[in-house]
Amino acid sequence: MEDSEWILVKEPTDRDIWNPSLKNAEKSSRPLEIRFNESAKHWTDALPIGNGRLGAMVWGGVTTEILNLNEDTLWTGTPGDYTNPEAPKSLAEVRKLVDNGQYAEATEAAVNLMDNFPEVYQLLGDIKLEFDDSQGTFHEVKYERVLDLDTAKVKVNYSVGGVEFAREYFASNPDQVIAAKVSANKPGCLTFTLSMDSKMHHHTYVSGNNQITMEGSCPGKRKTTKVYVNDNPEGIKFAAILDLQINEGSGIIHVLDNRRFRVEKCDWAIILLVAASSFNGPFTAVDSKKDPKSECSSMMNSIKKFSYSELYARHLDDYQKLFHRVSLQLSKNSDSVASESATVSTADRVKSFKTDEDPSLVELLFQYGRYLLIACSRPGTQPANLQGIWNYMLEPPWDCAPHLNINLQMNYWHALSCNLKECQEPLFDYITSLSINGSKTAKVNYEASGWVAHHVSDNWAKTSPDRGQAVWALWQMGGAWLCTHLWEHYTYTMDKAFLANRAYPLLEGCTSFLLDWLIEGRGGYLETNPSTSPEHNFTAPDGKPASVSYSSTMDMSIIREVFNDIIFAAEVLGKSEDDLIKRVCKAQPRLRPTEIARDGTIMEWAQDFEDPEPHHRHVSHLFGVFPGHTITVAETPALCKATDNTLYKRGEEGPGWSTTWKAALWARLHDSEHAYRMVKHLFYLVDPDHEVNFEGGLYSNLFTAHPPFQIDANFGFSAAIAEMLVQSTMKDLYLLPALPRDKWQNGCVKGLKARGGVTVSICWNEGDLHEVGLSSNEQTTTKRLHYRGRTVAAKLLTGKVYTFNKQLNCVKTYTLF
Repeated sequence: MEDSEWILVKEPTDRDIWNPSLKNAEKSSRPLEIRFNESAKHWTDALPIGNGRLGAMVWGGVTTEILNLNEDTLWTGTPGDYTNPEAPKSLAEVRKLVDNGQYAEATEAAVNLMDNFPEVYQLLGDIKLEFDDSQGTFHEVKYERVLDLDTAKVKVNYSVGGVEFAREYFASNPDQVIAAKVSANKPGCLTFTLSMDSKMHHHTYVSGNNQITMEGSCPGKRKTTKVYVNDNPEGIKFAAILDLQINEGSGIIHVLDNRRFRVEKCDWAIILLVAASSFNGPFTAVDSKKDPKSECSSMMNSIKKFSYSELYARHLDDYQKLFHRVSLQLSKNSDSVASESATVSTADRVKSFKTDEDPSLVELLFQYGRYLLIACSRPGTQPANLQGIWNYMLEPPWDCAPHLNINLQMNYWHALSCNLKECQEPLFDYITSLSINGSKTAKVNYEASGWVAHHVSDNWAKTSPDRGQAVWALWQMGGAWLCTHLWEHYTYTMDKAFLANRAYPLLEGCTSFLLDWLIEGRGGYLETNPSTSPEHNFTAPDGKPASVSYSSTMDMSIIREVFNDIIFAAEVLGKSEDDLIKRVCKAQPRLRPTEIARDGTIMEWAQDFEDPEPHHRHVSHLFGVFPGHTITVAETPALCKATDNTLYKRGEEGPGWSTTWKAALWARLHDSEHAYRMVKHLFYLVDPDHEVNFEGGLYSNLFTAHPPFQIDANFGFSAAIAEMLVQSTMKDLYLLPALPRDKWQNGCVKGLKARGGVTVSICWNEGDLHEVGLSSNEQTTTKRLHYRGRTVAAKLLTGKVYTFNKQLNCVKTYTLF
């Protein structure tokens, strides 16, 4: 399998279709690399690779190398029943208490509406390479461990006694394999033991002369208290095959205890890992006909047709078609270059950001968010969970479960603007599954049509409320918020077939539920009851703590957004006269409007309750600003001023996802100073041995912290940076609306997407727009271009690329290749 390198001829991507005239506009000061000068000491020091379905964390130990493995369908549990026939009676009781103003009592009674916990995301296992004792004398100064975002490959290099050792790892999507190559620059110097193990119920054995097979299963139910093996039924089955190849002519492979390989004195070794499970969708029992071991054998046989270099070339071509669509270069001034050595660790760069504010580190974290989505969410996989796909624990924080009250949505905020629309497909598949279970929950629990999902789910598409307190568990808007992503996908892609065949049926079901969920309320409004503002309590007028009331601002904002979306979608599809749309149009003006509190902030609840925690991490009541569209600088200035006040009151502290949400909110308000303050706030290096809840920050591998690790802020960061540079509606395009001109005086972004199917590239110089390149692949469109108070209408023909100067005059046009 060892052969010469291939030369790839790349297809041009969206970043290649426009070339700026500004000299050095695309000069990048540093490579897109996450760098360590030592092996990992904590899991959050390890480097992630993934192909959407399979993931690995590379530790890079010299004497012992470990790869923690994940397969995205491995969860506890089996298909569930997410209905509660007793819920309607409890619902009536809670509503009556709310109507009587007994909010604390309603909060207590709401426990009867709860269901069970979600199931838990599991791990696959570990690959371990144990090298001979001589490796312990390696030259520490020459050690490096690097994740190269440009190639999606991890490299580990070090030297021992004049011998240079190299390892490289990548996860291929087209061939569904994790591949590794270990080599030395002198013959016969490579000796190690190779094994595969797991914390899961499993067994491993050697098959043939060069493969290790692992077979096992997940628990059939989540662990609650002490569970004995015999008490827990077998759940999803899994298998993995590890294949080992060494160079011919030298080197020997020994089999140890029928579970491991001992490799002696070879020049290089290639290791391939495939894995599969019996999971066959959220509605199929775990005793399905799928045979994971047979599937693994078939995959391995297919892969063995390719050499290692061919596998890498296929991986690189697949990955770079996505990753190379967008480029970003930022600098403080036209002469700025990297002042530090290229070998400085990324952790040290994070530490120094508070003083040097290195723009290239912002570039790196922006592109890392894109890399991670490509690595954990591809067509046919599961959606990115709370940690993407990476997890080393049997009981991970918050079960690694998709949380629908911000976290799952934030995972996909950047997919469209950052030109990764394909990576959203697992989300849409997941929404479809939720709609099936959610229709049963809606009918039985709420006696409503359509479908509903609450604040947390799992791989089995759980749609009932979580077990626990109403303040987080009782929230019926999870599915509705997800549905806004369906319309957003259409606005960016203009894919009418997607809108008609996938999005609209889901929007219809969601809207049907919302119409039934709304009831006649105070002041002639339609209201939601019971209602909460996610995870945030208030002090009721009687002085008691409570979370359940009616018509929280977030409820109303999400419903208003969904109603707007389905009305627009109906117009596109010629369905405006349908009965459902007529009902929506009749209900829409009766939704309680967003109101301003006595202190000038946005009211979070329908009443101006006392807030016992004004610095709370959630900013749910600002949904209408971002990611929603009902509060805008142009059309609702009073509400925007109240949003300013709300953000000031909330403060800057909070977990990573709260930080990036606030950055995006300030960007939507066109406030570059405060948007940048939140960007800077994220660059705080977290010590895994001394974590503080809700402090946010970054781990040394640039995973974002709650703490602990949650991946949502990695994605939210990329979305916030995109919002600072480009904002759009179907008719408008705002250029550099929140650019921190004193921090990023010069820069160039290429390949971002805007609504209406437009590709946007912008270069700026000395804090001022230099030129912008626009193209539309989908259809001829007219956009109003906005820049610093100037507005110009521009007609964009399909297949043409247009260049506009800072006066927004078109100065060049050419035909797209």
